[in-house]
Amino acid sequence: MTWGDDLAAWWIGEVASDPAYDETVVPLALEVAAARPGERWLDLGCGEGRMMRALSAAGADPVGCDVSPRLAAAAGRAGPAVVGRLPDLDWLTDDAVDGALAVLVLEHLPDLAPLFAAAARVVRPCGTLAVVLNHPLLTSPGSAPVVDPDDGEVLWRWGRYLEEGSTAEPAGAGSVEFLHRPLGALLTLAAGMGWRLEAAVERGVGDAQAGRDPLLAMQRDIPRLLGVRWRNPA
Repeated sequence: MTWGDDLAAWWIGEVASDPAYDETVVPLALEVAAARPGERWLDLGCGEGRMMRALSAAGADPVGCDVSPRLAAAAGRAGPAVVGRLPDLDWLTDDAVDGALAVLVLEHLPDLAPLFAAAARVVRPCGTLAVVLNHPLLTSPGSAPVVDPDDGEVLWRWGRYLEEGSTAEPAGAGSVEFLHRPLGALLTLAAGMGWRLEAAVERGVGDAQAGRDPLLAMQRDIPRLLGVRWRNPA
């Protein structure tokens, strides 16, 4: 199954029914974006517009794009939203936005170099590229929690972390592919496309989520999300 309207209903239900998105994903995205009031921000892979609404509430002026017409239509209630498949940003002029934000998107794209290049073109000089993704530790093929039988401590099995790879996760009646890249490979690729690293934030299980799930509560010291902010020096 590919991203598009065939997954739109699943995604809308997933976001709406998962309180962890509002509790951890949205705050981390706003933290690394650091959008200022009045700035124009591009939401890459905007889904149904959750982050567009968050950016608007922070005073920014959001515009979104998504491969799914159904999701883009829903996002249109928060601001202009274009139907398009990343990394194609040809519908935007050079230096069109102050910042670009991609939340839970990079781990689904097979080639990030064209996206980094396209974002560098449409983001103004000294503008921002901010991303939030599932931490590479989680997307590594074969990675999983391991419970120590002696003391009950929850550890994490790294799997094939140092290799690029992919896993398929259930999504409604189908599945979604998660592409794994080691953290060093991701940062090096962005640097090679001219982006200057400004902040990298690793985040674990949130307090509310840990309170609802004892197993997750035992994984507080294991990173689950990665937020990165780059600056466009061009």
